[in-house]
Amino acid sequence: MPDRAPDRADQTTTDTGTRSGSSTGTATVDPPAGGAPEATAPVPLGEAAPGPAYPRHWEADIVASDGRIVHLRPIQPSDADALLAFHQLLSDRTRYLRYFGPYPRIPPRDLERFVTVDHHKRVAFIALLGDEIIAVGRYEGLSDPDRPDAPVTSAEVAFVVRDDHQGRGLGSILLEHLAAAARENGLDRFEAEVLVENHAMVRVFREAGYQVRRAFAEGVLHLEFDIDPTERSLAVRDSREQAAEARSVANVLNPTSVAVIGASTDPSKIGHAVLSNLLRANFTGPVYPVNPDARSVRGVRAYASVTDIPDPVDLAVVAIPAAGIDEVMDSCLEKGVKALVVVSSGFADAGGHGVSAERKLVAEARAHGMRVIGPNALGVANLADEVRLNASLAPDLPPRGRVGFFSQSGALGTAILATAKSRGLGLSTFVSAGNRADVSGNDLLQFWQTDPATDVVLLYLETFGNPRKFGRLARRLARTKPVVAVKSGRHAAPERLRESAVPIDDASVRALFEQSGVIRVETIAQLFDTALLLAYQPLPKGRRVAVVGNSTALNVLVTDALRDEGMETAGDPVDVGAAASPDEFAAAVGRALEADGAAEADSIVVVFVPPIATPGAEYARVLRETANSGADKPVAAVFLAMEGVPDELAVPLPDGTPGPGSVPSYASPERAVQALSRVARYAAWREMPVGEFVEPDGIDVDRARAVIERFGVHTDPDRTADGAGDAATRTLTDDEAVELLGCFGIPVTVFRRVRGSQAAEAAAEELGYPIALKAVGDRWRHRTDLVGVRLDLGSAAAVRRAFADLERVTGKDEVYVQRMAPKGTSCVLEVAEDPSFGSLLSFGISGMATQLLDDRAFRVVPLSTEDAAELIRAPRAAPLLTGYRGSEPADLAALEDLALRVGAMAEALPELRSLALDPVLASTEGAFVTGARVVLGPPPTRDDHGPRRLG
Repeated sequence: MPDRAPDRADQTTTDTGTRSGSSTGTATVDPPAGGAPEATAPVPLGEAAPGPAYPRHWEADIVASDGRIVHLRPIQPSDADALLAFHQLLSDRTRYLRYFGPYPRIPPRDLERFVTVDHHKRVAFIALLGDEIIAVGRYEGLSDPDRPDAPVTSAEVAFVVRDDHQGRGLGSILLEHLAAAARENGLDRFEAEVLVENHAMVRVFREAGYQVRRAFAEGVLHLEFDIDPTERSLAVRDSREQAAEARSVANVLNPTSVAVIGASTDPSKIGHAVLSNLLRANFTGPVYPVNPDARSVRGVRAYASVTDIPDPVDLAVVAIPAAGIDEVMDSCLEKGVKALVVVSSGFADAGGHGVSAERKLVAEARAHGMRVIGPNALGVANLADEVRLNASLAPDLPPRGRVGFFSQSGALGTAILATAKSRGLGLSTFVSAGNRADVSGNDLLQFWQTDPATDVVLLYLETFGNPRKFGRLARRLARTKPVVAVKSGRHAAPERLRESAVPIDDASVRALFEQSGVIRVETIAQLFDTALLLAYQPLPKGRRVAVVGNSTALNVLVTDALRDEGMETAGDPVDVGAAASPDEFAAAVGRALEADGAAEADSIVVVFVPPIATPGAEYARVLRETANSGADKPVAAVFLAMEGVPDELAVPLPDGTPGPGSVPSYASPERAVQALSRVARYAAWREMPVGEFVEPDGIDVDRARAVIERFGVHTDPDRTADGAGDAATRTLTDDEAVELLGCFGIPVTVFRRVRGSQAAEAAAEELGYPIALKAVGDRWRHRTDLVGVRLDLGSAAAVRRAFADLERVTGKDEVYVQRMAPKGTSCVLEVAEDPSFGSLLSFGISGMATQLLDDRAFRVVPLSTEDAAELIRAPRAAPLLTGYRGSEPADLAALEDLALRVGAMAEALPELRSLALDPVLASTEGAFVTGARVVLGPPPTRDDHGPRRLG
């Protein structure tokens, strides 16, 4: 093995441990006869010259399986003392499993080797809690002894976790990050040796999702596995990430004890309000006011500091000015608090120094394993009977229900909760994240995915932190639980959030939500309109709607609204008349629910206007009973003067709150129909095939990367978040673009670029008639008047005349000569750079009207087969591709394949800043690219790639 000292034997490492030779950086001096290695003073590595700088993107905060955070970064020479302290805290059993024998101390030369790595062939990560190392992982490349100059492609891997932190999934986390670093450095395989009795470490490798090959000899397992991500390894990673991040949110929402830091005796202070709300909600655990100037607050004994509280504290609500946050943080860290809810303002919301204070707050909290809600948050609530947590500034909560609500706005949170209560919408949990410095909507999506108390998710979003991750999580969650979102700031993000927000165009938001199955609404009122239907009524199986009412005028309004929303009417509206009795009214609704044939409906809209001196309560009661007669179709009511879920329309649960089967009522027919339409679109999305993420045949990413390297565009791993760098963007030449597109199986209809009439004639003869002549220069390309293009030229004479025309128009003697593609509908397929996603794919039909109306469809990369199919069919002009008015239909499968190839190109090459295939001629014979423009440049950061990390 490389660099092995002659007096060293094979040793081991583990989580509790894997053996590897000295090439892993874990070798030790053989102990002298009768004892352990000689104890000597360590080399003063902290004073040594620094080693090579490590890639900064390797440093990350990670959520462990218990929901607490650990910080991961490459090891440095200055970590020598901390590594010695870490080793001393390992038990004899862990040392034995790691080193296959006693190893009580690390000798100086081993210590120097352990902390001095090159971050390429030799890589080591440490997991930190505060300043203490709690886990170490490393790999060292293995050279081929027969080919010492050959590139290193395999490495030995090893790691060890401190005894008191084992069982937190740190071994799996280290393996993920080591494998990612190894792949980045060109390695493709890991090897390890493990004592057969080391079941924990064997399980780490076995459950990582890789295909592990084993060999057994003398009580030692030799393991080898390829480290390229597999479908199973990615699924394992995502599953562990979901479980860990869900647990971290559960730590916030299910505390066994709460401290209110800044609990005031002054009723006008926010600390007093939070404490009062906790007590009023009858939180099931102990509540500890923290106030150095009071013996008690609201009759509850107060403590001068959180460290004075005699029992453990899970959650601390911080309600003191931002200037005092450092002292609070110190005491919370000392106390071992699991999570903070910071309702105080004066951080990033105040700008200037507040931004730095907020970053420091989160950095210190994460370094010690804590999650943070806020700052500037309204707070959190969990309405479960076994918790009854209201750690917020909202005095009154809605009834208990099965809807989870995340609000990024603290100021709006109180109004949201009040509206939910007034409209009868029950909540399971509520989180207002304020500045969203740590815990974000993505974390809540992870929690609600497996939360048995939540069936519907509502989001009020102002900005995105990691949109790519949001899309991945929302798509997964929306398959089983509806997600409804308001995205404010469509035209301008709030200034206070721009520092931490990722800028995102509204077209990108629309594509993200559509692709992920998120029901997008524009207002808070629409949010509740949609949520009420989802919370209490079943999903419709289609878009056919029956209308029953006692007012012809309102029935007509409902019918108009249905047509406006693209819904269908099931038969004619039924008007029972103003004099109908409750029984007659109920019978008409029942017939609509049970109808079949042409009148069969997937959902019902019921309209009722109380006649003069006729109370509507009895009509509402019979409607509720009829709607719950077993038809399993959603019913939306328009009972004038009844908004939300009034008692008469509610099916009460044992605690009196509305339950499944309750009928929501809307103030107008239009609002009822709009809510029903949104729910119907969501139900249709959920029934669609999931789609597969496949790579079309004939794609060669390695060749494409080599081509980009040859073009002089390089990836900088430590690039800035906005993709800015020293290298400028570069538009590829025609030949370069054709070469790069060819790596992804995207041919461009053959062409030549020539000067002069004779050269044009020669090129036409070479390519074969008919041909097209095109002017050179962006000014003449893609004009709808085709002034720079001459088509269907079938002879040398036609070429000469066309050349003369173009030369006269453009003043240039240079043209493109291109073989004519089969005639078809002209389309445009583009990749646009989005700072948050890296790439956004758009598709549209060419033409002035299309451009004027911006009739394009968008999808976020990566693209599934179903995404590609939807993209091609989404533009309003898409019927032109399917045989509109007797025209020949285009080969949609060929267009979908082209979209998948472009999507694969955008996903595989972050340097792809923009791409335009224009025009693409879609015909019965296929999809033919006749023009392409490619721009490369420094890639933007993509935080959703690679191993788990908080981002």
